[in-house]
Amino acid sequence: MIKTLDHLIVAVKDLEKAEDSYKKIFGKDPVWRGEHKELGTSNSLFNFENTYFELLSATGEGLGSALVNYYLDQDGEGLIGLVLGTENIEDAVSSIREKGYIVAEPTLGEGSNFKDSNIRKWKNLFLPPELTRGLFSFIIQHTEGTLPLQINTNASSTNKLDHIVINTNDADGFKSIYKNLFNIRLALDKVVEEWKSRMLFFRFNKTTIEVIEKKDSQEPHDKLWGLAWEVQSIKETHKRLLDEGVDITPIKEGIKENTLVATIKSHTHNVPTLLIEHL
Repeated sequence: MIKTLDHLIVAVKDLEKAEDSYKKIFGKDPVWRGEHKELGTSNSLFNFENTYFELLSATGEGLGSALVNYYLDQDGEGLIGLVLGTENIEDAVSSIREKGYIVAEPTLGEGSNFKDSNIRKWKNLFLPPELTRGLFSFIIQHTEGTLPLQINTNASSTNKLDHIVINTNDADGFKSIYKNLFNIRLALDKVVEEWKSRMLFFRFNKTTIEVIEKKDSQEPHDKLWGLAWEVQSIKETHKRLLDEGVDITPIKEGIKENTLVATIKSHTHNVPTLLIEHL
């Protein structure tokens, strides 16, 4: 049913400032700068090999504006949304209803690009709370228009999303939804004794959802935490970021064998951000 991690959403107060920050982090320009008039929001999109990254700000009146302002008031800027992609949203509706969940009919969405007036259209399926479990998450099918592709010509630019980290207090419940309902491949389910935590790894469209369980006495809930971006040469990326005035930790060996990593400490707008090179 679910084929891709379609895109990620970061709520920001000042879209231009956030766009400038991420142009430095990614080493590339956004491919889209647009608005959702009916939602009261504006966005800037960066496209990668396996997903796209959306900076979203409230610039008018509407449900989208209210959502962004809610998150900004609650936690400030940061990662707020995980959007899952499907090729047939009507089939997704049927599959979810067959499992006993109540979902409304898909809604239509449209965005326009300030750069060239191009239009993109899509269908959204908003999920019930028992499936989102505290996340802002929905399913999308793109129906008209595509984002421009951007091929990296610079070894210091970001290639793709390596993984996203989600914290949960209920790994079994998360597994039931993402593996059994959404039909996303569960690649690994293990307990890391060093951290005294259970970890799940779901893999699709060349990226990974990494789930870390931290049990507590609350109702089942999940929370987006951070992102890891793959680069071709972490040495060159590290140098470019320092030259751009971005605060970044020294390069070190990663926990995963044959990787080098560094953590970006500024310009992320409150999104924990790791760079990784696979050797």
